Amino acid sequence: MEFSKIFQFLEHQVNNGPLDKSLSSKSNSKWVSISSKEFFDKSHKISQALLKLGIKPDDKIALISSTNRFEWSIIDMGILQIGAINVPLYPTITSKDYEYILNHSECKYCFVSDTEVLNKINPIKSKVKSLKEIFSFDQIKNCKNWKELLDLGENYDLDEINIIKNKVNSESLATIIYTSGTTGIPKGVMLSHGNLVSNVISASKRLGLQPNKGHRALSFLPLCHIYERTQLYGYIFNSFEVYFAESLETIGDNLKEVKPHVITAVPRLLEKVFDKFYEKGDELKGLKKNLFYWAIKIGLNYTPFKSQSFLYQIKLKIAYKLILSKWKDALGGNLVHIQSGSAALQPRLIKVFSAAKMTIVEGYGLTETSPAITINEKSIEGFKIGSVGKVIDGVKVKIASDGEILCKGPNIMLGYFKNKELTKQCMTGEYFHTGDIGEIDNNGFLTITDRKKEMFKTSGGKYIAPQVLESLIKQSSFVEQIAVIGENQKMPSAIIQPNFEFCLQWLKEKGISCENNLEKICKQEELLNQFEEEIDFYNKSFAQWEKIKKFKLTPEVWSIEKEHLTPTMKVKRKVIKEKFKELVNEIYN
Repeated sequence: MEFSKIFQFLEHQVNNGPLDKSLSSKSNSKWVSISSKEFFDKSHKISQALLKLGIKPDDKIALISSTNRFEWSIIDMGILQIGAINVPLYPTITSKDYEYILNHSECKYCFVSDTEVLNKINPIKSKVKSLKEIFSFDQIKNCKNWKELLDLGENYDLDEINIIKNKVNSESLATIIYTSGTTGIPKGVMLSHGNLVSNVISASKRLGLQPNKGHRALSFLPLCHIYERTQLYGYIFNSFEVYFAESLETIGDNLKEVKPHVITAVPRLLEKVFDKFYEKGDELKGLKKNLFYWAIKIGLNYTPFKSQSFLYQIKLKIAYKLILSKWKDALGGNLVHIQSGSAALQPRLIKVFSAAKMTIVEGYGLTETSPAITINEKSIEGFKIGSVGKVIDGVKVKIASDGEILCKGPNIMLGYFKNKELTKQCMTGEYFHTGDIGEIDNNGFLTITDRKKEMFKTSGGKYIAPQVLESLIKQSSFVEQIAVIGENQKMPSAIIQPNFEFCLQWLKEKGISCENNLEKICKQEELLNQFEEEIDFYNKSFAQWEKIKKFKLTPEVWSIEKEHLTPTMKVKRKVIKEKFKELVNEIYN
């Protein structure tokens, strides 16, 4: 079967690898599953209902859910099958952003998950002239429920829907994804069916897991982000059972319940998993504690898919049996593939996770590229720590004279919605300007060095690549988040959010009680001295002009809700500088 449209993946699953548990969500503390056939039937009921409501090809429908759940996928397929366009939105953005995006995209209907999201939409509903109705997934008073559409489309006409399906082609617009970015008005990235289909098929070849083999995936990154959404389409295409985690807070429990074989993650989450594991080991005593540290050391010396000495192999087997296997068991016991993206991943995490037989594979891409451009694969020839892998099939990459990564292929977006000028600015012929700086080695591995727009010059004329510094310094257990600053200043400095939980425990061991007072923690002289030692240690890796000379700790937890971070956990550097301008002034004045 030749694939050109997203909904063909579901048809493929139904016809070639039907599942009893295609999609599963948790409701009232119990997992609720739908089969491939139920998935197919319900999505067609939604398609029929939308047609009865007057939805036509190219009409826009918004989807906003605070958690991943199978209702999201059913509505998504129902929209796409009739040539309509899914506009997925983050649940964490403001009512003002909702008002702008819903108006800009001219959405006719909106689906929300719960009361919290509905309470952000209701105040601006009257200001969105195109918006006809809101439907909720949860039962909410004074709000229509999505199941009303299932009833409306109960006796769907498959022949009628198939006629519309056949009119959808690879160039048809499937979704408009509004990127939050770090500043400015959201941009609507237009992705076609062909963009996403090509990416799913090419990326699936790097997954390393065979289709129709009973594999399970746990999905917890937001489906409104193209990274997790494309992964989801890949799971459907390969007939993986998909389980949607209840929330980020319940991932640990959900991993144990589902026992997945594959997950997607962002570096910060993997850092937290490792930190928790390390903390557990740190609580051990005597011989057990020494054995734990020894096993971690063995893991940190592991290089996936490379030959190891016979002595090291023996040590690794012992380390795995006694320590590392317990870590894997805590994550469900079956996890063999972790796809990491969105930001740079620390090499030590790749080594130690892989030593525990949970291989982390880094990839790279953007919303505008659907998203994958490169992916490491699980093989000697296709895996390199520190790189984001080789270019996927059908895509071409070249490095511009200034180091910027340029990309062309079937994965490149159709453009920015209602913004032809901005679309022109990011294209040179068929090549898309990624805005990232990188290099390709002789074996075809791509390495990202920084964001072109985030690099800055000091007053001495030296270029600073802040993400390189941040990625290394975040290896410190004391550091939760960091923003390197110093544009047009005499030196680079850092604004740091401490890992308060770790710092509190460290101070307690020193006999210092701060009673969970964040202000007090950040002012402890012993802790400030320790941070200075940490910075000095990591500074050794940098040239003199790159070294962090000064830093300030923030007594505030950085979050998506307070706009310190993007929805994918990237630091909003300009926002950080503005929110903590007093600290910045203390550094440079």
